[in-house]
Amino acid sequence: MFVPPTAAALLEARKHLAAVDPALAAMEAVTPAFEWRVGLGGFPGLLKMVVQQQVSLASAAAIWARVEAGLPQMTPEAVMAHEDSYLLTLGLSRPKARYARALAQAHVTGACDFDALPGLSDEEAIAALTAITGIGRWTAEVYLMFTQGRLDMFPGGDVALQEAMRWADRSEVRPTEKQAYQRAELWRPYRGVAAHLLWACYGAVKRREIAPF
Repeated sequence: MFVPPTAAALLEARKHLAAVDPALAAMEAVTPAFEWRVGLGGFPGLLKMVVQQQVSLASAAAIWARVEAGLPQMTPEAVMAHEDSYLLTLGLSRPKARYARALAQAHVTGACDFDALPGLSDEEAIAALTAITGIGRWTAEVYLMFTQGRLDMFPGGDVALQEAMRWADRSEVRPTEKQAYQRAELWRPYRGVAAHLLWACYGAVKRREIAPF
């Protein structure tokens, strides 16, 4: 289990980001303190992300509870031991049952050793994950950010991030995924902290804790 960045480390990174980018400085000044988001790691964590994609929060929680109950041993071998028909009874759609099996097969065959991911560079880890059917770049980036504390990971395809970037730059339109990645280059080596800052600001505005930008 990785140790997430400390509050002091996050504060130092926030100060760095504010110093290099005036647009982020204005946002940093009003955004409350936040903790690094921590997600379930290993094979179970990636399976959970796949299971919960493209459904409501309530549906995602309900389906995952059924998966946990139906697969008490949450291992690649346990998934491979069941037919797709059984996975469907747990609430998975046919595509997600197929993705779950692809995840399990990738680990069992050695195509992607989830336990070895922490030893890979950011791009190597992303490439290893996105080679698996059903895993896109956003899923890989968020998984690596939340389970391994990679400070420079930035999921440019995230809509909430793009919207918060629009606020920061006082723009009329959200940046595209490509434009978001380009804009984030200025924030290296703390793009992950910038993402957390943007998410924190977005959430605070939506909860009416701070004024809209």
